[in-house]
Amino acid sequence: MFFVRTVSERDLAKVSALLSATWHATYDALYGTDKVSEINARRHSVPALKERLARKDSEFVVADDGKAFAGMGYAAMAEDRPKTAVLHQLYVLPDYQRQGIGRDMFAELETCFPDAETMRLHVEKDNLLAVSFFERLGFATIGETVDDFAAGIAMLILEKRLDF
Repeated sequence: MFFVRTVSERDLAKVSALLSATWHATYDALYGTDKVSEINARRHSVPALKERLARKDSEFVVADDGKAFAGMGYAAMAEDRPKTAVLHQLYVLPDYQRQGIGRDMFAELETCFPDAETMRLHVEKDNLLAVSFFERLGFATIGETVDDFAAGIAMLILEKRLDF
């Protein structure tokens, strides 16, 4: 059984490995192995994760069973939108998907921002499994954008009202 807990600095190497494995499994077919490796090196390295961990007004969680991590999530208050939290990352290793782990991590993250009225995220438009997952969590598409980390890939902007 996995439980959701806050990440500590000693967890970052395992989180980096989890992100690398998840990104390769999800995005190699879309972007190519070299591009995914480049993104992993830039965005999922231990130093990059350490910066996120240190950020104020954020929450960084893992799904942990005491032996391994099955997933991770990271959200923070938006810097440019008052009352909005941004879900930057929510990933579950393929072997653990469809077991409620992503839902449980999200349930924890959405309660960490009592001043937020909405939560927003960007999801790769062609990642239909992720789009469907977020829609089941109550998110709705409010627009589209192009993300720079993946060579101009079309992204959907999703938002959910947070009612506590």
